Amino acid sequence: MGIFDKIKHAIFGEAKAAEPVAGSAPKIEPAQAPASPSAAPSPAPAASPVQGKPATSPAAATVDIVPILDTAAKNSGQKLDWRHSIVDLMKAVGMDASLAERKELAAELGYTGDTNDSAKMNMWLHKALMKRLSENGGKVPADLLD
Repeated sequence: MGIFDKIKHAIFGEAKAAEPVAGSAPKIEPAQAPASPSAAPSPAPAASPVQGKPATSPAAATVDIVPILDTAAKNSGQKLDWRHSIVDLMKAVGMDASLAERKELAAELGYTGDTNDSAKMNMWLHKALMKRLSENGGKVPADLLD
């Protein structure tokens, strides 16, 4: 599991506990499928992916990252500014925020700059991470996507 996946899991993992409630509504739909016996084979395969999608796909339900990260930062016992600092964001979710870990994350996200210029890399990492979280079903404030 890569660094991005660990961050995503740390953030989205909190929200997945609420997803079964949303996922339970589509599970009611298959009860309607047996009403048409001649069409039973065709709705059955379609119902399975629909049932699996809400539980496994973060895009199926948007996850608001703000309250999750605000709570994580508050519970850390440190003054963390996850909105502006990749180091603080990683610390908030309980991860190692060492330079080595950030360099690995930079490689995963496609950073092409000088990884020895940690200030520049950190700013790029934060923006790239916010963008990637948004692309993976995270509700990210617009000001963090600029």
